[in-house]
Amino acid sequence: MSEDRYDLIVVGGGPTGSTLASFTVMMGCRVLLLERETFPRHQIGESLLPATIHGICRMLGVLGEIERRGFPRKNGGTFRWGTNPEPWTFRFSRKENDPYGYAYQVERATFDQILLDRARALGVDVRERHDALSVIVEDGRAVGVAYADGEGRQHVARARFIADTSGNRSHLSRLVGERVYSEFFRNVALFGYFENGKRLPAPNQGNILSAAFSDGWFWYIPLSDSLTSVGAVVSREAAEEIRQGEEAALQGYIARCPIIQEYLAGARRVTEGIYGPLRIRKDYSYCTTKFWSPGLVLAGDAACFIDPVFSSGVHLGTYSALLAARSILTLLAGTPGITENDCFTEYEDRYRREFGRFYQFLVAFYDVHQDESSYFWQARKILHTTERGNEAFVRLVAGLSAADEPLFAGPQEFFEARRSFGDWFATNVLPPEAGGRTAAAPPVKAADAAFDPEKFMLGFNKEIASLQLLAIRRGTTIPAIPERPLRAGGLVPSADGLRWQQA
Repeated sequence: MSEDRYDLIVVGGGPTGSTLASFTVMMGCRVLLLERETFPRHQIGESLLPATIHGICRMLGVLGEIERRGFPRKNGGTFRWGTNPEPWTFRFSRKENDPYGYAYQVERATFDQILLDRARALGVDVRERHDALSVIVEDGRAVGVAYADGEGRQHVARARFIADTSGNRSHLSRLVGERVYSEFFRNVALFGYFENGKRLPAPNQGNILSAAFSDGWFWYIPLSDSLTSVGAVVSREAAEEIRQGEEAALQGYIARCPIIQEYLAGARRVTEGIYGPLRIRKDYSYCTTKFWSPGLVLAGDAACFIDPVFSSGVHLGTYSALLAARSILTLLAGTPGITENDCFTEYEDRYRREFGRFYQFLVAFYDVHQDESSYFWQARKILHTTERGNEAFVRLVAGLSAADEPLFAGPQEFFEARRSFGDWFATNVLPPEAGGRTAAAPPVKAADAAFDPEKFMLGFNKEIASLQLLAIRRGTTIPAIPERPLRAGGLVPSADGLRWQQA
């Protein structure tokens, strides 16, 4: 059996895999990408963030193509959530006509095809209908992949590095670490697609609508003038309805959420083509105990995934692809004084930190006042959450959200330190029509002293802003802004953003 040799083998052709492959091949490396399906194919996660559009997509050279496709423009998110019964809107930018203050709602079949075609055009050896079977490990190091082509013939390819970007169904991630699930976000999603649903009033007609109800919450995502993605996220207890039939369960959830019922009053559920089946996703909030082992790195959903309420999935996936590309390119270049451990520890710290920021932000968002008689919302109040007993998961994210935040001793301290974050969030972040106020933040309690909400929110936005600035600056004479390392002896990005260097 012949063995082809590469610098990098990427397993999975979604946004994470195609982005990682593209950044690596841009620097002259030989890259093989194995994708078991044939594109275009259905994928969940249609709502994007500005960091993906104006950061990653600009760096990849596909921004123009995405803009030409006419996807619905998303200026932020609209929510029926919290104390106010009326919907309220959270905008990406407070400036009118901000050229970077928007994103798009995309049909993932089309969006993912654009990214994969770009990887192919850049020189990646893209092989669809090729299924990775196993990783070849020699002397404790991943050195290759055994895979089957579309006719079932088996092959072997070897590489300096292997990246698992095969998503939540990854069977390779267990070679690196154990997947630990969040109790706080351990929900079930039932979703489908509808034609001719109602739209929000202009200028927010392209926004995602997230609407809370007694059993959980709905997403309502406009994918075109007529097509809408609709999904109910409910507790595992409420998901028992699904056993009696998916169609009846979805209609039951819709009937209990007045605003979604109103928006779908004149709509028809799509029952043909790739959008025809009702689909279920469960236990989808998780984090792996380790993101890399010698020669093998987990990126995107293969490493971790968090609740979809703020549309962070594609952002985290493509951001992790950039971080992984930096590590791989630094090592392939043989940068003096920087080891594999240095590079991938930097990768894991930064990716885990960004994941942790979204996790903590969403914990606070779920804690904004909801129906206190509802089991779903009571179980997700910070002071009552079952997550307190899930020490392994909390330890994965507890102290990695910001460089200056200490590690907590355990889940009790973690949640105690954030028990007023929901109040601070409602007071300082939500708009007045949503129950937010312009008054000063409430006094910090003794238990909150280790956690500064204002500093956290600045950090939450900093990485996204840095990513967009990096993309805008590339190819210009705008000087780079030097970064500080996350920790003593840590690495920082190079001027072009595609390698690590010593601070």
